[in-house]
Amino acid sequence: MSDDLVTIASEELTAQINPLGAELWSLTDAAGAEYMTDADPAFWSGHAPFLFPIVGALSGDTLRLDGRKFSMPKHGFARRSAFAPVHAEGAEARFRLTDSPATREVYPFGFVLEVAYRIEGMTLHTEVSVFNPNAEALPFSFGFHPAFAWPLPGSFPKEDHKLVFERAESPTLRQLTPNSGELSPNSVPSPANSRELRLHEDLFRNDALIWDVFESKSLTYGTDGGTTLDLHFPDTTSMGVWQVPGARYICIEPWQGYADPAGFTGDFREKPGVVLLDPGATRSFRMDVTVNPR
Repeated sequence: MSDDLVTIASEELTAQINPLGAELWSLTDAAGAEYMTDADPAFWSGHAPFLFPIVGALSGDTLRLDGRKFSMPKHGFARRSAFAPVHAEGAEARFRLTDSPATREVYPFGFVLEVAYRIEGMTLHTEVSVFNPNAEALPFSFGFHPAFAWPLPGSFPKEDHKLVFERAESPTLRQLTPNSGELSPNSVPSPANSRELRLHEDLFRNDALIWDVFESKSLTYGTDGGTTLDLHFPDTTSMGVWQVPGARYICIEPWQGYADPAGFTGDFREKPGVVLLDPGATRSFRMDVTVNPR
């Protein structure tokens, strides 16, 4: 584990955060049980990156603005950027990323991206805010991408785990096109039974499950009679669920925005799911994770 991690803690929970990406690397309870991914590089070395200023892939990895083209990697650059620790004391920490000559080469806007963590009881609160210092609207998408342990500690086998949504979701969902990572124009039947998605690795043989419209603002992940995590995400409109088959994690990803629809070559401002943030305005995205040990 990196020596640069910032640790915040209460009597109940301890979180460790890497300033690179302001990324949560570890969440443990007082007994030492780990609720985040083991980040096995044989599968995926990520932990819980923040996706900004895009979610998913752009057509040709190209962001188009006013007739200009900018090279933009999948999920944007924030996850590979060094955030400045602004505050870290006790059970709270805050990190900040601002635009730079390097970011403006691929995303020609000023911005301030702040990530605040706070532990309260058995809950880790995360709030990400985007501030627009420009004289014009700031176009962006944003996503959470946490990878939780699967199976959860003190729980049951993988096949006993499930997601229970707050509301019944669409009977169809979207998938990504092979190779390009763009959003397929075709819908496929959802494996979820109304509010419940039973987890098994075959679900992800064709990459992520994507709800471009996701009505729920909370869900529960875990097993009946075992450990569960309650997730609350009131500010996003889409959802991805993903795993590399064989890995010991499940990514539960509330998004505002998603990958380019297949063949989309329009201006980034016109892309479905993109936020147009007014000059001088701030937009916040929250996610709370409450641990319920067995």
